[in-house]
Amino acid sequence: MKTDLRSTKTISVALVLIIINIIVIIISLNTGSLRIAPTEVLQTLFGFGDYKNTLVLFEYRLPRIIITILAGIGLGVSGAILQGVSRNPLADPGILGLHAGASFGLILFVTYFHSLNDKAALLIPLFTFSGGLLAAVIIILLTYDRYKGILPIRLILVGIAISACFNAITLFLSLRLDEDTYTFASRWLVGNVWGRDWIHVIALLPWIVTLTPLGWLQARKLDALSLGDNTAVGLGVSVLRSRLYMLAIAVALSSASVAMVGGIGFIGFVAPHLARRLVGPRHQHFLPVAGLLGMVILVLSDTVGRSIFQPNPIPAGIVVAAIGGPYFLYLLTKTK
Repeated sequence: MKTDLRSTKTISVALVLIIINIIVIIISLNTGSLRIAPTEVLQTLFGFGDYKNTLVLFEYRLPRIIITILAGIGLGVSGAILQGVSRNPLADPGILGLHAGASFGLILFVTYFHSLNDKAALLIPLFTFSGGLLAAVIIILLTYDRYKGILPIRLILVGIAISACFNAITLFLSLRLDEDTYTFASRWLVGNVWGRDWIHVIALLPWIVTLTPLGWLQARKLDALSLGDNTAVGLGVSVLRSRLYMLAIAVALSSASVAMVGGIGFIGFVAPHLARRLVGPRHQHFLPVAGLLGMVILVLSDTVGRSIFQPNPIPAGIVVAAIGGPYFLYLLTKTK
């Protein structure tokens, strides 16, 4: 009975978040350097708009919005998985160093291809995943104990150190780029979603659509791991194998998202916390809600950044940091 009530609440919360996101999307389609009336937005979406509105909506704004939707889901789910795997409520893809590794992969891509557009953009998630995976492997090797396996308590500290190392290497490589490529890449890495095209949607879509359900299917194992390794073993969970598998999913989700929206931090941290408060601690319920919250946060942040601060829009990453930073400090003071 209690499970049914929890499932009903989860569905209700999910529907509310979807409705909120639809409202934000409508506002986002309407706002920008060129404002389009809501009635004209609807007419254009149904194929009755003029050439100018069709060009603005379908070639500039819709790809950007879809990218923020997909990346927000990826970052939210990734953060929820990492917090479950590490048994640490302060875990986040950015704090653990995964974003730094993915950014390193992105700079390597730019170094060789000198472009973030055209068909080569399909390779960007592969490069960022390789960078994120490299960071994850180093972190695992440094946190692995011969007798106790991966020690969750070490993940955060090692992740911070690895993040600093990768950030230094990324900065060194970026300084070797030509001026135009460096400017574009640096804006990309800071979390600026400007300039995204349909090719970037195609590059990100399969990663999110495939990996998000795979992460949700591991909900019971995440619940078991949250009770401690000994209890998880008693429940029949292969701790090391399950932890590595779920880490791989989290790395892939966060790296693919970073590939298209840059190193936006705090979404993977804030979204799971809010989801847990809304629908409870079971991963079956709060993991999808974390993805929806990540979607709402990123779409809203991008909309605020480019509408309120016209004619000089600010990157979505800065808006997210302005929200997530104080919340992070609040939780730190609460957990003392």
